[in-house]
Amino acid sequence: MKVLTSIKAYALRIWQSDYFKYAVVCILGVLLVGFLDDNSLWSHFQNRQRIADLEEEKLKYESDYQRDQAQIKELDRNPKAIEKIARERYFMKADDEDIFVLSDDDREAKPLESNERVE
Repeated sequence: MKVLTSIKAYALRIWQSDYFKYAVVCILGVLLVGFLDDNSLWSHFQNRQRIADLEEEKLKYESDYQRDQAQIKELDRNPKAIEKIARERYFMKADDEDIFVLSDDDREAKPLESNERVE
């Protein structure tokens, strides 16, 4: 019982101390600035991560832009490039040509339906 009384007396002395009040205010301030505020250190860290991700995305789009600009210049200079793109992307052909599209897909062959037959 004497130990419990001494602990209670020690806790009351700490509670009434000016240093305790300052310590509580400092701890609350650190929590507020560090984690809870809109401009907290945690938000600052998250914003830096987001900026890094956006800069990587920006570099990707800039390289895509440069590639597209080079392709546009090539199309302006070389009419054969237009024909090549029309053939590769849009499967366009001349009147006397046939187009065969080959696929590398590893799909299973569908079974023939009852009204289909192999020639």
